[in-house]
This record gives sequence, C-alpha cells and structure tokens, in this order.
Amino acid sequence: MNRDQVKGSIKDTTGKVQEKAGKLTGSTGQQVKGLAKQAEGKAQKGVGDAKHAMKNSDRK
Repeated sequence: MNRDQVKGSIKDTTGKVQEKAGKLTGSTGQQVKGLAKQAEGKAQKGVGDAKHAMKNSDRK
C-alpha cells in the first residue's frame, strides 16, 4: 500500500464516522461534511490504487 491508499482509506472511514455522528445528533451539516470526506477519501484511494497498479506493471 502507498500513502494515497492509506490516507484515502482513513479519510473514507473518518467521513463515515462523521456522517453517523451527524445522523445521531440530527446535524445535516455534519452528515454532508462526512459524505464529502468519504468521496474525497475514495478519490484519493483511487489515485493510490492507480499508482500501485502502474508501479506493479513496470516490474513485469
């Protein structure tokens, strides 16, 4: 795993927690921020996955 994959996964998980906290407290703003953080994390993980795939294809 590379940094983008790790950071992306962490952002995604943090966003899920933030979204759930928003639901529990009734805060739509926190829910939206959590969803945005999840999207950002998934995008960053996707970049990391692409980098990982490129690196591994160079080795073959």
